[in-house]
Amino acid sequence: MVAGWFTEDEEGFRLLGTRCSACASVFFPREDVHCRNPGCPGGELAEVPLSRRGRVWSYTDSRYRPPSPYVTDSELPWEPYALIAVELESERMVVLGQAVPGVTVADLTVGMEVEVAAGVLHEDAETTWTTWHWRPTGAMK
Repeated sequence: MVAGWFTEDEEGFRLLGTRCSACASVFFPREDVHCRNPGCPGGELAEVPLSRRGRVWSYTDSRYRPPSPYVTDSELPWEPYALIAVELESERMVVLGQAVPGVTVADLTVGMEVEVAAGVLHEDAETTWTTWHWRPTGAMK
């Protein structure tokens, strides 16, 4: 888990970004030092929760084991997974993430609504590394 990238509370799981007070640009992953907008004079950056739902902008599948620093047990067989690029309309950005386990590219279409969900990237006897996944809601654009 990367500290400050997401939160889970009584309202559910949310990705966290930052918004510039000068130009209103939103960033994910979060930016805590300076505004990334090259046309902005710079402003204070404040943490903001991102939209829980978005639309599939693009998708693909990962059929090979990625190199380090991706954490994976080379003793276990590789399990392909779907990657989804999700457009968050109100933030005007696209966020990449894995689909929830069990969802394949055959289950996805461009324009389909998805929602962010807590997921497990890796776990061992001492630690569970939390991440985000995208889960289809069943709604189409």
